[in-house]
Amino acid sequence: MTNPSYQGNIPRLPERQNYTDEFCTYLRLNTSKNAQIFEWQNQNHLRTNFNLYQQRNPEFAQLCSQKNHSKDLAIYWRKIAINATSIPQQWEPKKRQKLALEHLLCYLERNCYYAAKEVSKNFQEQPWDEYLSSARIFIYNPENLCRLLQSYDCDRQASLNTYIQAALSQYIRDQMSVGKFSPWRLLVEKSEKELRNALENSAIQESTITKYIFASKYFKKVYRLNKVYNPAVRQRGEKWHNADTEDFWQATEYYNSEKALSNAPHEVSAGSNINQEQMQAWMEFCIKALQNYQNPINNKISWESHQEKGDENLSQSDTEEFFDIEADENTEENGRKSQQIHSVFRKQIEEFKPDQHKALLLYYGCGIKQAQLQIKLGISQSAISRRLNTIKTKLIKTMAEMSQPEAWPEKYVLQWLHKNFRAPLHSDLIHAALVEAVKKLESQEETVFHLHYGQQLNVERIGTMLNMNILEVNAILFQAQQNLQSTFFKVLNTWVNKYVEKWLLDFYQSQVLAVCRSRNLSLQAEDAFQTVDVIVDECLQILISVNKGE
Repeated sequence: MTNPSYQGNIPRLPERQNYTDEFCTYLRLNTSKNAQIFEWQNQNHLRTNFNLYQQRNPEFAQLCSQKNHSKDLAIYWRKIAINATSIPQQWEPKKRQKLALEHLLCYLERNCYYAAKEVSKNFQEQPWDEYLSSARIFIYNPENLCRLLQSYDCDRQASLNTYIQAALSQYIRDQMSVGKFSPWRLLVEKSEKELRNALENSAIQESTITKYIFASKYFKKVYRLNKVYNPAVRQRGEKWHNADTEDFWQATEYYNSEKALSNAPHEVSAGSNINQEQMQAWMEFCIKALQNYQNPINNKISWESHQEKGDENLSQSDTEEFFDIEADENTEENGRKSQQIHSVFRKQIEEFKPDQHKALLLYYGCGIKQAQLQIKLGISQSAISRRLNTIKTKLIKTMAEMSQPEAWPEKYVLQWLHKNFRAPLHSDLIHAALVEAVKKLESQEETVFHLHYGQQLNVERIGTMLNMNILEVNAILFQAQQNLQSTFFKVLNTWVNKYVEKWLLDFYQSQVLAVCRSRNLSLQAEDAFQTVDVIVDECLQILISVNKGE
């Protein structure tokens, strides 16, 4: 862990460029160049919200032009954040209170920094960055922040940021006095979800994150038993002690013994055993990730961006991999094939009748459920389902003919075993299916796979370890590979179905969004049911005119 830092070693806090940045950027500690440097990280959704208020609210725009704009703007956001009963304007976002809290968190980042710096002047028992981490963790809790905002009296007390900074300084001192200041406490008390978020924010590979989380589960058990609940080591209310060699050794023993269990993550069971030095390095990395992790209040994604992103994890790169498994060597060819199927789908859509387009626009473009479509189209739900399935079946047949799936599963499985077995992409449908197939292999087959493709041992060494000859090991490998290929064939049909579903979703949503933007309409309006008719009619006119070549 880092050594206690004196004032001269605390990185300088850079100035923000303008008052907009004060409410739209978060603090980030960059340690990538072996030096601690603070940076301001932009939050686009906050900048969009800030600009919206500046354009639509005269009071807000006037505050932006005044001399003490930052302090006045902070009070403005505070009113929104703590006043749940006020009636929002029609143009204001639905999650305006959450956004207001996020704006205030950005504004108060400086106060977290200066509170930590102030405490570190007189208390150097802990590294200064742990003081900063403690302040930020406290204030990023919405309940804590709202409680401070509500207790602030703007008529009697100093400015809001001065009030918050004083509260944060006192909080850090209180944590020290009751013995709660410990990086190991931070690691042990954080949930698996919070740790995963912090590790993802550190930009490390998913396979590594899985190993770290698996290891932390056993480390936490050992540490609690040895250091937290052991009366010979720690009494209630005392400081949490640092982990030591015994803790790391015991956690390592648990990790290596439990990795062979059926419920262990694939990346863990496929990898080698670890030593206590690795366990210590992993846990210290987790602590640093948690300290650096900024946990702003989650803000739901807008309807427009949600629609543009789509609901399935099937990107263009996924499509290219479906056509050609040698993606790294055939990037240009893969792109050509992906574009080819897009063109063929577009040509088939041009042959659709107006009633087919209308059903697709309502279902995929506007997100109206089949039960509601009965009202719009005046036909039964079963007829609507048949109409949609007929369209999808036609596109699925076209895609299957173009991709020729029978030609490459064996080659794909072999490449996956050699390149991706130790670190599969769980977001990839085929990778995930193959991982599940490995778990369903016979015990002996799975063991041989883990040794050969996970730990990369040759068949001779595997035979020695399992008391088999080379022919027996090769026979097990061959049979297991055949089982994976069988799974691969089964998943292809699911994959094609999902791709066609997403293609229709993307295409018809793009038509709807284009009309919404050009006509300044929204499906979130109060009269959305009538608005849908206007949007769909205009989309139909555009599609029919394109089909006629106008």
